[in-house]
Amino acid sequence: MAIVKKQTQVRLEEDVLEAGKAAARARRLDFNRYVERLIIEDTTGARAAGMTAAQRLIDEHGGFLDDLEEQLDAPYTNPQPGAAA
Repeated sequence: MAIVKKQTQVRLEEDVLEAGKAAARARRLDFNRYVERLIIEDTTGARAAGMTAAQRLIDEHGGFLDDLEEQLDAPYTNPQPGAAA
């Protein structure tokens, strides 16, 4: 069974349109699919579920992630002994 799609027109400020197109490119989606995905995620609760899961991850493992980030940044923030300044 073929999916029938409807066409619509949306008026956006130029900077909003460019930001949306950039976000779509970053996700390797065409702009139409990006907008469709945003609407689906917003109206099905998928976005809220994802945000809840992300917050739970931060709550449960935030300390570990902070420590890991600090360790990964250390070589760039602490000059090595004998290194030229």
